[in-house]
Amino acid sequence: MGPQNLPEHVQSIRDRIAAAAAAAGRSVESITLLAASKDQSAESVRAAAAAGVRDFGESYLQEGLDKMASLGDLPLVWHFIGRLQANKTRPVAAAFDWVHGIDRLRIAERLSQQRSAHSPPLNLCLQVNLAGEPTKGGLSMSELPALAQAVAKLPRVRLRGLMCLPPDETEPTRQRYWFAALRRQLESLNAAGGCLDTLSMGMSGDFEAAVLEGATIVRIGTALFGPRPQAK
Repeated sequence: MGPQNLPEHVQSIRDRIAAAAAAAGRSVESITLLAASKDQSAESVRAAAAAGVRDFGESYLQEGLDKMASLGDLPLVWHFIGRLQANKTRPVAAAFDWVHGIDRLRIAERLSQQRSAHSPPLNLCLQVNLAGEPTKGGLSMSELPALAQAVAKLPRVRLRGLMCLPPDETEPTRQRYWFAALRRQLESLNAAGGCLDTLSMGMSGDFEAAVLEGATIVRIGTALFGPRPQAK
């Protein structure tokens, strides 16, 4: 699929988000479409932006930085959604607006230390490994309260909420089960004094179930851009 097809794909996804939001009795304005633009060209990102998408998620640091340089004339919001290594926190702290996969205090501390005091706070989401899958990053639900409390105290970053990559499920009821589990974790943290407002959950195959369970950011790649080019 080329960039010329993006407007209809963007509209289709927005229509599906709106339908799920209506079914949940939610305002569609409370849900952000985050285009997962890994492996996509700057031309495709520009086309998606022309179709009204403002938020873009990158998983590879250098690829993301290159796109930012090419698209600096556009008022875009950049999210780092990949696995972040400690030796790459400085450029992420300098260039991105959000980081979605925090599961270690050390990474959050480095981002806090390296974020410019002249920049807005860097928005962070903690990644929770809901099913304890060894192939996925994220902290356990038992580890979550302590990390959330520690990250919330750091300067120059703002803990916004939680993120997950749940087990692959095709049955909507099962999809909702995992998303509901993450929502309950956020509600528990807020009941204990937290101020979290973000659930980053749901991708191309399950975002409607995520919206029904309270997702505020859905990360859409394939359904927006088509099948990705061969992975790096």
